[in-house]
Amino acid sequence: MDRGDKQQQQQQQNQMSLAKSSRQRYSEWIFRDVPSDITLDVGGGTFALHKFPLVSRCGKIRKLVAEHRDTDISRIELLNLPGGADSFELAAKFCYGINFEITTLNVAQLCCVSDYLEMNEEYSKDNLGSRAEEYLETIICKNLEMSVEVLQQCENLLPLADELKIVSRCVDAIASKACAEQIASSFSRLEYSSSGRLHMSKQVKCEGDWWIDDISNLRVDLYQRVIMAMKCRGVRPESIGASLMNYAQKELTRKSSLWNLSNQQKADLLVSNTMEHEKIVVETIISLLPVEKQAVPLSFLFGLLRSAVMLDCSVACRLDLERRIGSQLDVATLDDLLIPLFRHAGDTLFDVDTVHRILVNFSQQDDSEEDELEDDASVFESEGPRSPSQSALFKVAKLVDNYLAEIAPDANLKLNKFMVIAESLPAHARTVHDGLYRAVDIYLKAHQSLSESDRKKLCKLIDFQKLSQEAGAHAAQNERLPLQSIVQVLYFEQIRLRNSLCVSYNEEDPKPMHHQSWRISSGALSAAMSPRDNYASLRRENRELKLELARLRMRLNDLEKEHVCMKRDMAKSNSRKFMSSFSKKIGKLSLFGHSSSRGSSSPSRHSHRTDSKVIERTCASTD
Repeated sequence: MDRGDKQQQQQQQNQMSLAKSSRQRYSEWIFRDVPSDITLDVGGGTFALHKFPLVSRCGKIRKLVAEHRDTDISRIELLNLPGGADSFELAAKFCYGINFEITTLNVAQLCCVSDYLEMNEEYSKDNLGSRAEEYLETIICKNLEMSVEVLQQCENLLPLADELKIVSRCVDAIASKACAEQIASSFSRLEYSSSGRLHMSKQVKCEGDWWIDDISNLRVDLYQRVIMAMKCRGVRPESIGASLMNYAQKELTRKSSLWNLSNQQKADLLVSNTMEHEKIVVETIISLLPVEKQAVPLSFLFGLLRSAVMLDCSVACRLDLERRIGSQLDVATLDDLLIPLFRHAGDTLFDVDTVHRILVNFSQQDDSEEDELEDDASVFESEGPRSPSQSALFKVAKLVDNYLAEIAPDANLKLNKFMVIAESLPAHARTVHDGLYRAVDIYLKAHQSLSESDRKKLCKLIDFQKLSQEAGAHAAQNERLPLQSIVQVLYFEQIRLRNSLCVSYNEEDPKPMHHQSWRISSGALSAAMSPRDNYASLRRENRELKLELARLRMRLNDLEKEHVCMKRDMAKSNSRKFMSSFSKKIGKLSLFGHSSSRGSSSPSRHSHRTDSKVIERTCASTD
């Protein structure tokens, strides 16, 4: 009770001091020699004024006085007047003909109070409303910085400032001016290269983005409207991303102090107004992110995701962030994936479910890209052994193996979650399974209570044939592995040893060594290539074989034509001279081998033998 009484006394003292300050302010410009005939109560302030100056310009006060003409009203209370006593004081000064300056700090208040008091052209020429509107249109909307200042003043004048379109006009002015500044800056960066071509010089930060710091002081709802207007105007995505990062840095700085608090303190802060404000800021920034991949760095997206997890943001925001991160996961680091989990004590240290959804998004994106590339036959004409998406897949596979090794010691990490992360990538993503084997070994060491069936299930993730020699030697002596897995390791090590012996033995014979090394390298390349790359390689080989076969057919047709011509010449002339010359030509050709005269009289048989012999020769040269 004592505390409540003290608060009431404090409020009364504040109201009395406010009324006293109001009386002191207007006593400086009021008519002192004429007694007041009307008192107005506005927002805790009291003004003893005169009816005539007020009713000559204020339609609202004129109507109130006219309604109470019979009772001769002497006191009026103006409820919910926009801007409070300060705004009314400026309007009263205008009614009394006292000059004051219209600035960025009061123009929005003057527009709102003039609308509230109906100070328009209907009651007086060049009234306060028209004066404020003229200043807003001719001065404020022509300048970006002044528009931002007016927009800040509108924060306390909503929703009336929005109904009067003060907010929308300032937002449009900021967006258009930012776009114009950016275009002008782009022209200033144009320069001629040494070859005489016109290009744009590269700069770390565009000079036309100076407005980023100005709009970062806006309230989050007004800031959202400004960024959306900039997107519609065509402001560069990089500039939008830089503005979002700057705004997040200013609004979420208090969040960093929460990491070292206890669980109870975090629970208390989550329900506070500060945490609710930060939640709104994070969700707003996520909704404003540009669709382009390089607009914001990946580390910023992961920072937003951590904040979204801690603040328990909406599911749609988190899924959107996970999709964006999955589209460029190949440039992520291990620290990025280690997202702390702020829940009860029985959960894992890190948010494994979120990482799994990110990996699913990456895999689905990779699959969709493969489908698109398969439709385009020109992609497989490339001579490169791997496509860019394949190299990205290898990077992500290495990242996932390191992530599994990092979370494996967690005692609360269930086997199914560990396996889901390991199986989230396709089989051809890992050319070497050393990293996966290391993660599995750490998990087995930290979870020694696993049953034999669970150990076998876990070890099925590893392709022991893809282990390096060092990892295979370690696995052969690893007592934590099931016996079946150790047998597989020993079997593949024996095959590897036998192949190495065969290669060393075939070094004495160059030709067998050539065939053996070709088979080994071909098998390794096939294991290291994705199905898409294998398909491209087969298409190239098929195309080469078709070209070779076409050349053989053309050569065979030429030989058959020559044979027919020679046979026709032989029928026309029966001289011995022609026969001898014919036999010499046959001997020079030597295409049909040492065949009998009866066998050489059949063109089809000669064609068949020639075709087979040339193909054998071609295969031998290819080998």
